Amino acid sequence: MAGVTTTASGSLWRARDFRRYAGADAISKIGSQVSLVALPLTAAITLRASPFQVGLLTAAEMLAFLLVGLPAGAWVDRMPRRPVLVAADVVRAAALLSIPAAAAAGVLGLPQMYAVALLTGVCTVFFDVAHQSYLPAIVGPRGLARGHGVLAANISVAELSGPAIGGWLVQALTAPAAVVADALSYVASALLLVRVRTDERRGQAASADEEQFEERGEAARGGLRSEIAEGLRFVLGQPVLRRVAMVGALTMTSFGLWSATVPLYLVREVGVSPGAYGTLLSAGAAGGVFGAWLAPRAVARMGTGRAMYASALAATLFLPPLVFTAGGARLLIFPAALAASGVATTVFSVAQGTYRQSICPPHLLGRLSATMRFLMWGPAPLGGLLAGTLGQLAGVRVAFWTACGAYAIAHVPILLAPGIRRLGRD
Repeated sequence: MAGVTTTASGSLWRARDFRRYAGADAISKIGSQVSLVALPLTAAITLRASPFQVGLLTAAEMLAFLLVGLPAGAWVDRMPRRPVLVAADVVRAAALLSIPAAAAAGVLGLPQMYAVALLTGVCTVFFDVAHQSYLPAIVGPRGLARGHGVLAANISVAELSGPAIGGWLVQALTAPAAVVADALSYVASALLLVRVRTDERRGQAASADEEQFEERGEAARGGLRSEIAEGLRFVLGQPVLRRVAMVGALTMTSFGLWSATVPLYLVREVGVSPGAYGTLLSAGAAGGVFGAWLAPRAVARMGTGRAMYASALAATLFLPPLVFTAGGARLLIFPAALAASGVATTVFSVAQGTYRQSICPPHLLGRLSATMRFLMWGPAPLGGLLAGTLGQLAGVRVAFWTACGAYAIAHVPILLAPGIRRLGRD
């Protein structure tokens, strides 16, 4: 049966459902990284958007985490996760395909770009919440660290290959045409997820009585507001989760700044080509691949608390050199600093993800993911708006420096957390 896997060497990959689940995740993430290059370049190159307009596009994509971030968790906890995942993929594919279609017809404009960014952002909220909540059922409680390690590896591989693919597609085909690659990745993801058969009542819910899983249905009668409040109370009642949420909020504010600023800085200020821009982003992601391999081992050897602390300290030290990125030989600073910080941030991501799911009751998994996403991603639109404003008023270089500085201090709340290194070994 396609049930819970064990944690023996290689056993995760011997389960067909896990291969389909992880494969769908990998394919869609590579496509998303292509769009991370193609969408802002469509605005900047094809539509000649100003820095503020590019910042507004970034804000529109991330606004969904503020609009539906909290209720998404309660809704997902009421529903089977797999249909939510498939529906989100299908809608995202259709929305993205409208961009090259409009460009081919000569009617593409920024309002459509904003609308597509917002719609895909809403779907991403539901997809991410359901995706994270489905993992414990597929790998079981003892496989969480390795499962999160695989998902982190997917992110790193996507960041390694996706931007380069996107950059060269933009250079060879135009930016709107490159968006097709992302749309097709969501179609492929949906086709894989349709074939996943794992019973959601297995895995982490199996460690409790079957009745605990059924609390999802009982909670639905309590009303959406009470369900959201229950998720918030759980997260805010956990000191470590509060600190992780603070780190996430600072990181995603920085990401909003970064996403709107870096393509403008490297392409317009430094003068790199779209293909070289994508390659730089990919080279910088190489550290994340090593971090994904290292993370489960670090968690097993050090425990989640020490792994979080060590990786947060490393991220704080490795990110500041990014501010010295410029043309010529100094362009190499960009991928080198990103690679070093990628190791640290990937280990931190796996450690905190393992910790928070290991302490969460099964019936709250959706609301845990949604609440953390809301608290962590909610400020991201502000980062996009701030990047656009700074770029318009003070110049793209100042906006880039601000993004680098914000990233450098994002992990400080964990470094200041009392007792973080004394969390038990998992």
